[in-house]
Amino acid sequence: MKRYILPSLTGVVALGIAVAATTAQAQPALPPIHLPLGHDRTRPLPPVVDPGQPSTQEQAGKAPSDAVVLFDGSDIAQWVAMNGSPTKWVVKGGAMECVPGSGYVRTLQSFGACQFHLEFATPTPPEGSSQGRGNSGLFFGMGRYEIQVLDSFENKTYADGSCGSIYNQYPPLVNASRPPGQWQTYDILWTPPQFDDEGNLLSRPRVTAFHNGVLIHYNAELVGGTDWLRRVPLQPQPGKLPIALQDHGNPVRYRNIWVRELGPKSKPEFYLSDQLLDSYCGRYQFGRNDSCTVTRRDGNLLLRFSGVEFVLFAESPTHFFAKTVDVQAEFGENDGRPTLVVTVGEDDNGRRGRKVE
Repeated sequence: MKRYILPSLTGVVALGIAVAATTAQAQPALPPIHLPLGHDRTRPLPPVVDPGQPSTQEQAGKAPSDAVVLFDGSDIAQWVAMNGSPTKWVVKGGAMECVPGSGYVRTLQSFGACQFHLEFATPTPPEGSSQGRGNSGLFFGMGRYEIQVLDSFENKTYADGSCGSIYNQYPPLVNASRPPGQWQTYDILWTPPQFDDEGNLLSRPRVTAFHNGVLIHYNAELVGGTDWLRRVPLQPQPGKLPIALQDHGNPVRYRNIWVRELGPKSKPEFYLSDQLLDSYCGRYQFGRNDSCTVTRRDGNLLLRFSGVEFVLFAESPTHFFAKTVDVQAEFGENDGRPTLVVTVGEDDNGRRGRKVE
């Protein structure tokens, strides 16, 4: 399920550094990156290190004051299934646990460049071997880029599929895995890919990651998406997308999940279901000769207002905003009929209309 903003709204470099749109002159191609064959069974395995003492439930830690806490052990309200419907994952003993067969989960909120933290524990006693043992995954970019979660404690598998690997691309620098059942940590700096206004690639996605406090990736540059059997070419995408966790058929547990957005402060953006967005689509009448239309394109609402079309981003399930000018839209209901209030700048009253089509 792919969702893209209009090309005219891309082109913001990670950490908020603005990049000018290209002129008629084409951007020079980035040099290729050459990696060994995917899943090469002869590729050297990362050396094993002792990550130190495992954390306890009491030592799970507290998120920084400026972090967005995605799971604190109490509820799963900030996570949904990939299509936006309620997830079947459960909360047990302060942990968020995958229910095999329930599908991936993702955050309601979207994120760009960020510092991300989580703790995970693979099942004990361990069952299976190789990729069948304690398998899950952490995904950035709405399922595009995976940091592997796996029970890699005394469990041999292909190097670029071991715990901490950037799947099908880079093995971790070392295997810092703890035994199954013990809590482990990921601390990751994520930089999404950047594109100019014409969709030309400006910079590839990058990952710096620590596993149990041990550096396993330093500014690793991804060559594309992290599919099982291929390396999917990079394609233009929104600057912010949800973070997801994988259901791979094993009851892996997660706790203490938080994220710190990097770069200039901006409004939160939420990734809502197509079903909800479609319910807002239609024509809204403001007056006898004044109306606007709302349509959906991929994962965004498009507002055609006063002869101009705006791409809307969700700040909440009912409140949306444009990024090109201060246009905001609030959807509601009055006497059982859908309503819309559109405001521009400091226009407190706005234009209020009812859905007629």
